Formats: sequence, structure tokens, C-alpha cells
Amino acid sequence: MTLPPHGRWVSVLLSRNRIFALSSEAPLSAFRNNGNERKSSTTSRQSRLIQHAASPQPRSIAKSFSTSASLTNNNNSDTTNASTDSTMEGNLRQTVTLRQRLTASYPWMTPPLIVAAPMRVMSGPELAVAVSRAGGLGFIGPGLSPESTAADLETAKELLAAPENADWQQPGGTLLPIGVGLQLWNGDVDAAAAAVARYRPAAVWLFAPRHGQADVDAWAGRLRAASPGTQVWLQVGTLREALDAVRDASSSSPPDVLVVQGAEAGGHGRASDGTGFVTLLPEIADATRGCGDGIPLVAAGGVADGRGVVAALGVGAAGVVMGTRFLASHEARIKKGYQDEVIRATDGGANTVRTHLYNHLRGTFGWPDQFSPRTIVNRSWVEHQAGTPFEEIKKRHDEAISKGDVAWGPDGWTATYAGANVGLIRSVDGASDIVKTTRNEAVTIIQTLSGQ
Repeated sequence: MTLPPHGRWVSVLLSRNRIFALSSEAPLSAFRNNGNERKSSTTSRQSRLIQHAASPQPRSIAKSFSTSASLTNNNNSDTTNASTDSTMEGNLRQTVTLRQRLTASYPWMTPPLIVAAPMRVMSGPELAVAVSRAGGLGFIGPGLSPESTAADLETAKELLAAPENADWQQPGGTLLPIGVGLQLWNGDVDAAAAAVARYRPAAVWLFAPRHGQADVDAWAGRLRAASPGTQVWLQVGTLREALDAVRDASSSSPPDVLVVQGAEAGGHGRASDGTGFVTLLPEIADATRGCGDGIPLVAAGGVADGRGVVAALGVGAAGVVMGTRFLASHEARIKKGYQDEVIRATDGGANTVRTHLYNHLRGTFGWPDQFSPRTIVNRSWVEHQAGTPFEEIKKRHDEAISKGDVAWGPDGWTATYAGANVGLIRSVDGASDIVKTTRNEAVTIIQTLSGQ
């Protein structure tokens, strides 16, 4: 089986004793096409389901397929197997359709879609523009004030108009080829709607409502009215959140994309009822499959390289979000001590933790109880676990902030929000290089698994 080259998106899915390769062309020349040309081209291309017998594949792969098929045949009837195959193929076709729909929405994008998460303060316009320029989708994070969003969007607009971007004829009409993240529980919907109306980002990412879907609907409605062409992304961490947004009658303004965040993610996520996206995403995909035309799902949490991308595509994701990996980028708005700790830390399962402690140390007490941040363990957490009074830890924390980069690290006291994938991040690189390297790694893995 011949797979498309690196300039095109490919995903391989394994089903019993066959290989299914699902591909959708995405030529790099898309950067130079206008929105209408790209949309028409994408719409005209149909997904291809290429079926190949296991026998020509490498021995190790073919053997595993053969064993799997044998075990299945010993326990199920041929009718059941045929039904399973039919369901699987139907699910795969719909997955490809949703991926193509997402690709058409962002005509500068080179699949598989790699997204830079809207990390508060640290995801600024420089990072967002660099990621989108590399064929991904960069999001600006919430700022320190409602006015910060408009200021960052203005900077992004200026960056996109700079001479170094003159060769990139950004398609999509008047939409800025970036997104912006909005934190609902303490956000200002009026300020957000005004900024979105003025700058028209390609997407808005909604997160952390205090009152559940009612808050999401209110924000989504205002933002759609402000910029009808802007897509609404919603971050969810449980099946219930996804169903409230997509299937249930409680949602009057369903999102265009669901970001399915696994518990491995850094920063704020589900405090106690989260799970990894490898189990959460396919369950959400199955539960929402019959909802209208379906909704693209983007996987978040723990992805740091091409291996994570392939894992996400394999369970039905239309793309991936990376947050912690982009903390280790030259464009991130981050202190050196913080960035050094992201590079230094290993064994994220043991050395990161979800806790409200750092919210309280920072003087933030309003976060809804269902959300808490994942951070790298340091002295504040160790002392907290040892029973040191909060007031003493707070004193040491505040003193550390004034000491610069030594505030971070194993002996530091300041929050270092990061995901459980810190052990996979070993260097600080340009955001564009991160996007392209991750994409190429994913394609190489797929080609290797398929025997190419």
C-alpha cells in the first residue's frame, strides 16, 4: 500500500486482519490559495478507504493481525464479525468526513491539525501566529484583564501584516488565522464580544463555565452574533459535558468543535473525575455520532510529539492540542526559570499533581470546584503535604516571587503549571519547528507501521 507523502495527512487504523489507510490531501500550496479556492478544492476531494490484505505486511504486523483474527473467530460468529467490520468502517468514514470538515474550516492548515493551546498569559500573539504560519492553529490565551484579549489580537494582526509574512497570503477572507481562548467563570462577555467583533479570529475556545452549559450557551450566542464566521470550540473533560453541549436539548448553541481534554493535561482541568483521552475521546465519539452531522473532536492532554498525534488519530481525533510542549518554545511568554523547569522535570506521573494549593497561593479563590490545575511538584507542595501551615507556605511563596528565576524548580515555591508529559520535553525550540517536526514524526510512524 502506498501512502501519501509528508505534505498530506494520513492516518492508519487497524481492524482485525486488515489495514485501513484514511487519507486527505492537503498540499502545501494551500498557503497560497484564497479561502474560496481552498474550500472548493477540499470539498471536491473525497476520503479514500484503502483496504489491503495482511499478507504483504511485515511479519510482526501480519502475525499480530492473524492472531487477533483467530481469537475473534473462535469467540464470535461470522455474522457478528461482518457486523463489527461494517460498523467499524462506517465509523472510520465518518471520522474522515469530520476531519475533512475541520480542514476546510481552516484553509491554511496542513493536516494533521496541530493546535497550540490557549494557555493563560503564556500563549501570546507571537506563539499563535508562529503556529498558524507553520500550518497549525495557534490560540492566544486569556490575559490578566478583559482588555488583554483585544490588545493581543491587535498585536497578532500587526504581526500577520509584517513583511516576513508577505509571502503567506492568508486565506479565509477577513478572519484572522488564529484563535483566542476565553475563561468563562471570571470572564467579561461584553469585552470578549467586542474584541471578537473587531478582530474576527478564526476560532474562540470556551472553557470553565461556573454554571455549566447555560453559561456556555450564553457566551457562544454572544460571540456568534459578534462574528458569525468565527467557530466556537468548547473544552470538555467528561462525557456528561460533551453530551450537554452536543446532544441534549439544554444546548441552544452547540459548538463547532469539541476539545476533549484528558487528565494528563497541564494547567486547569477536571479536578477529580477526569480520565485520559485514549478512553474518553472514543466514548464521546460513540455517544455523539448520531447527533446531526457529527462534531469534530480534538484531543488534548499529554501530547508532546508525533507518537501522541498517532495515538489521538487512532482513537478518532480530528487533530491534537499541545500546551506544555509549546511552553518550551522561543515564542512563549514565559520566565526562564519556569521554562527551565519544564525541560528539567521527568516522570510526570510522579512529579506532577492536580491541586488547588497553587490557586490559593496566587490569591485566586474563585475557580469552580470541578477544576484544578496540574503543576510540577516543588517545595510548596512538599511542605503542604507535610502539614506546614498555609500561612507559612504563602509567606515563602510570596518571597520567592521577588527572587526571579530561582522561584521555580524542585526547591522553588511558585506554581509551574505543566502536563504529565514533561518527561518527553527536552529542548526549547521555535514554535514552527515544533509543529513541523511533530507532523513529520506522525507521518513517519504511520508509514513504518504500515510497512512503508
